[in-house]
Amino acid sequence: MQSRTVELEDFPAGLPARLGGPGAWYGPALAAQGGWIEPLSPVELGELAAAAEPWLARVERDARALNGLAPADFPLPTWAKRIARLSEELLHGRGFALLRGLPVQRWGARLSAVAFYGLGVHLGRPRTQNAQGHLLGHVRDVGLRSDDPNVRIYQTHERQTFHTDSADIVGLLCLQTAKSGGLSALVSSVTLYNELRARRPDLARRLFAPFATDRRGEVRAGEKPYFTIPIFNWHAGALSAIYQRQYIDSAQRFADARRLAPEDVEALDLLDTLADDPVLHLTMALERGDLQFVHNHTLLHDRTAFEDYPEPGRRRHLLRLWLAPENARPLPAVFAQRYGSVVPGARGGVALTADAGVMPLPGAAT
Repeated sequence: MQSRTVELEDFPAGLPARLGGPGAWYGPALAAQGGWIEPLSPVELGELAAAAEPWLARVERDARALNGLAPADFPLPTWAKRIARLSEELLHGRGFALLRGLPVQRWGARLSAVAFYGLGVHLGRPRTQNAQGHLLGHVRDVGLRSDDPNVRIYQTHERQTFHTDSADIVGLLCLQTAKSGGLSALVSSVTLYNELRARRPDLARRLFAPFATDRRGEVRAGEKPYFTIPIFNWHAGALSAIYQRQYIDSAQRFADARRLAPEDVEALDLLDTLADDPVLHLTMALERGDLQFVHNHTLLHDRTAFEDYPEPGRRRHLLRLWLAPENARPLPAVFAQRYGSVVPGARGGVALTADAGVMPLPGAAT
């Protein structure tokens, strides 16, 4: 068992005591400002449907038809300016966007899924999300519990708590809402750093040291069952975060993982308290047909607990993409432990099986 202590250096060289820019936002100010919900136009929807329909027919014959789909294969010419703005907002702006109005009830879940996937490839290359190699993830309660160390929390109805996913960008399409709950919340990791450093620089400093984080059973050959990456990482003039508190706690089950010192726990508790503060975070209710895109390196995201409808067809169901843009920020080499690579456009995700690339549509076996 490793020591309970960790040698801490000073803050990384060149890291300002307070970071600015559009990514350092506070939730109430954004809520008051508005303008971050962007309606989709009839012209955009018509073009999206026209691009998706031929691919849906192919996917119906072959579930792998969309593997390797490139932007040129899914033409969206009238979307060009919006996609460019969307990419800029995600990677260099506030870090998220919400597009509203995909007509999932009229189009049906399967055409909507193909449209979501095709739009996603214009923002980055899809990455596999689980041990089954799925490029299109299904976020829903499948009756599991998070106290099982091989279960990921998105498979339950429980609150997720603020965390990051293992990709540059995560995209969600809401197919069905819950009976109650299931709200989406976002908080700027840049703002969290600013607040931590201003209030408790001694604790903020600890979050730049590596923490063992449980892989929850998704382990490549030759890997440890956990990775060790600092929560805050200052690299190439940018602050990037990677965080999932429950998985840090559950990594303590491994005898060779570094033990959490009391000061580590205090730092993590303060980080969680700040993220939970409504003065910092922004909460939103995703509606059917909403598309949310989030930059994982500058935001933590959360989902509140929810209660589902009893009817299977009405239960909360979101589709998820993990995307790797070729124009993404540089990441430090330590991220390769989780991302497999730090090469933009070819990093992130979970690749464990020879079936990597399967893309199940709603209604298919998942």
